[in-house]
Amino acid sequence: MEIIINNNLFKVKCIKSKQDVEEGMMFKKFDDEFDGLLFLMPDKQHSFWMKNCVIPLDIIFISNNKVSKIHHNCPPCAKDSCDHYPGSGNKVLEVLGGTCKNYDIVEGDRVYFN
Repeated sequence: MEIIINNNLFKVKCIKSKQDVEEGMMFKKFDDEFDGLLFLMPDKQHSFWMKNCVIPLDIIFISNNKVSKIHHNCPPCAKDSCDHYPGSGNKVLEVLGGTCKNYDIVEGDRVYFN
């Protein structure tokens, strides 16, 4: 699937199953196949963490096809008590840390899906 935010195209891998949502980017890096993970979930409040991630991530919450919240450059965490990053929406996009600042993606930007 492809997502366009602020005229920037991202190839994303869709995540739906409970196990895949729980694993997210644990022990993974992005590759040539995709630029981000798109979590498809119920439209409500969610909280993400960076446990066992190996790269910093921007966490983008999407509601009604608009960016509702961004957590910038969230650092990896190897402890059991990691910081949590809350937001609401029915989709959450994880991309490489710094992506939102590099591409001027801000809260309120429209999100288009191909």
